[in-house]
Amino acid sequence: MRKSIILLMALLLISVPTFAQIGGIEDSVNDVSDTIRTIFPIILGVIFLIGFLFNAGHFFGENADLKKGITRVLVFVLIAGAVVGIFTYLISIVV
Repeated sequence: MRKSIILLMALLLISVPTFAQIGGIEDSVNDVSDTIRTIFPIILGVIFLIGFLFNAGHFFGENADLKKGITRVLVFVLIAGAVVGIFTYLISIVV
């Protein structure tokens, strides 16, 4: 009987700090998600700009190939759109 009481008291004392740690984790996760939501559009804009600059050589210059340039830009936009869609979906689930 004494062993079961000691075991019960030990489990109760161990579980209390665990609940306190979960609350701290939730607050920090919310802070991180708010920061990511703020910074993500800026990062995405920079990625679009860099991607366009890398593909701009297909539109201008001596070896201009309009079809190849449009194809590469469309593929880039589709990939970036998929990344944005996945990110938006994950943020809507988590928070």
